[in-house]
Amino acid sequence: MIALSLIVLAAHTTLPADLALPEPTGPKPVGTTSLHLIDSSRPDPWNPNAGERELLVTLWYPARKAAGERAPYVTPQESAAILKPYENVPADALTQVETHARREAPIRRGRLPLVVMSPGFSFPRASLTSLGEDLASRGYLVAAVEHTYESVATTFPDGRTTTCLACVKGQDGAKVAASRVVDVRFVLDELAKGRWGKAIDRSRIAMVGHSMGGNSAAHAMAADPRIKAGANLDGSFQPIVERLDRPFLLIGAPPQRTPDGSDQSWKKSWAGMTGPKRWITVAGTDHSAFVDYAVLRPPLGIPAQELDGTRALRITRAHLAAFLDRHLRGKNTPVEAYPEVTDHTRNASAFSAAH
Repeated sequence: MIALSLIVLAAHTTLPADLALPEPTGPKPVGTTSLHLIDSSRPDPWNPNAGERELLVTLWYPARKAAGERAPYVTPQESAAILKPYENVPADALTQVETHARREAPIRRGRLPLVVMSPGFSFPRASLTSLGEDLASRGYLVAAVEHTYESVATTFPDGRTTTCLACVKGQDGAKVAASRVVDVRFVLDELAKGRWGKAIDRSRIAMVGHSMGGNSAAHAMAADPRIKAGANLDGSFQPIVERLDRPFLLIGAPPQRTPDGSDQSWKKSWAGMTGPKRWITVAGTDHSAFVDYAVLRPPLGIPAQELDGTRALRITRAHLAAFLDRHLRGKNTPVEAYPEVTDHTRNASAFSAAH
């Protein structure tokens, strides 16, 4: 069963004066742009009236200089759709979020490792902005895919705003993941043959996702050998990963995502991962604590994770960057010893062997 709720909100807020994402931690300024891609080879899986699959992709990248305006977080239509169920939360609140990437800033020369990102089911790609900006500041090209009709709202360049047609009771998670695999492979094809292909080191490609996006990352890797490493941020596996022989990272919220927790899909999929792998949980987190909502919920008066949101993102960013640095760049990036982090890698492997 897919959770259709985007974020848990309390309807008693006023618009805060400051809604800023945390600063990227890398040394490079960040640029951003958006791509509108059309796959004419297949109909849309969710809209029977659409003969083609339309996707939006946000790119973040290391820029030569911090030139240009800061990118908007979401459109007014998207903000209103996200917050629609909560009548006392200002509809335009999320348009006030301050990002750090500069629109159309010139990209740094040379070939860059590529990280494809996929958001949670019903979550917009914007929810991955803190992670995308941070990786770009560390020298990665990041492509966050908006899976049309799987997000609560998607505004296209012509002004259309689509809704989440896939958000129906009892939606099949395996079907969603399969569709996302096709989306991601198409995006990789388009990036490789377009002008961005000159910026991509095709031998160093990874995929990272939150929730359904993390589930899809594993299945996209299994389907496409171009993806050399992956990470799942608190997403159940639907279906179970039968075999994956490349590096994979699991980051989740306890107690559900621990080896003896209630999510059987992590334990079963762990056994099928035969490549380098790591499994950690972060105390004080919840499902949305690994993306921007970690820091956006508190200033809006929205019930959030116990752990400070800035710290939750700092931990996620650090472990994600270190994992990608190691497996895409062969680089050992030290990570601070956070007391909230429990590494289950050894215990999980012993648990799988015993069961």
